[in-house]
Amino acid sequence: MSKPAIVPSRFIYGCMGLGGGWNQAPLTDNDVKQAQALIEAALALGINVFDHADIYTFGKAEQAFGRVLQNAPQLRHQMLLQSKCAIRFVDEQGPKRYDFSAQWIETSVNESLRRLHTERLDVLLLHRPDPLMELEEVAEVINRLQQQGKIAQIGVSNMHHFQIAYLQSALATPIVANQIEMSLAQRDWLEDGITTGSPANQAMGYASGTLEYCQLHQIRLQAWGSLAQGRFSGASDDKHDQAVAQTVQRLAVQYDCSSEAMVLAWLMRHPANIQPVIGTTNEVRLAKACQAQKVKLSRVHWYELLEAVRGEEVP
Repeated sequence: MSKPAIVPSRFIYGCMGLGGGWNQAPLTDNDVKQAQALIEAALALGINVFDHADIYTFGKAEQAFGRVLQNAPQLRHQMLLQSKCAIRFVDEQGPKRYDFSAQWIETSVNESLRRLHTERLDVLLLHRPDPLMELEEVAEVINRLQQQGKIAQIGVSNMHHFQIAYLQSALATPIVANQIEMSLAQRDWLEDGITTGSPANQAMGYASGTLEYCQLHQIRLQAWGSLAQGRFSGASDDKHDQAVAQTVQRLAVQYDCSSEAMVLAWLMRHPANIQPVIGTTNEVRLAKACQAQKVKLSRVHWYELLEAVRGEEVP
């Protein structure tokens, strides 16, 4: 399968907040207007990758986005659409679970395409690993969906490198992305490397080598939670967070950017070419975040932020 003609932007717009909230209220015209405003704002800022999941606001995020594309189909040609499947909430059939069955993957893709009013997903991400995955079954349905033109590429989310390698062993198409939580607050992916051989490493909730595996195999690292829920840009009452925020703000002034941009610039300074997923529904905050594109932190300032958030110097 050939690569998409559109070059993916460094930033990804996360659509989890679209659709009017995590409730059973029907989609409204205002929800669609909000989605349109954010799509247009993201495109104007140079963001052309839009990230969905079948579960976001119980399907309403895709539905709102799809209404926009239905009303303005020309927008589809300016973007790359990706969505995720495999998380199933508690329902009449059973508890919350993950589902990599061919039937569920195929059903989820078809429903996402219907809600999004598009014929193809540029990337389908398998949302969280399913311990009951049947490898050949997954490979077969992915191959079929590609042959049908319903998905162009395949990626994963929240997987470590052993899981990715195992899945890749059965696929005829390369895994192109892994979306995991990465931020100035969530640093296990980084701390794993710098604490190797020390007792601190034993507490890491991260599979060693995942970062390097993705770099070696040209798997794009997409960072969800990249703004750390605003903890270091004024949205926390925690004393440690506030101390880190002061360092963030001081450097933001020095680099002539917003605090949000500084938080992202720290993440983007890593040579893995991490793509931050920005999920705000505030157009002003989205623009502030995108200021990170013009910032390249010095090595000294990158380590200064790392030390601030660690609360101690590196080992």
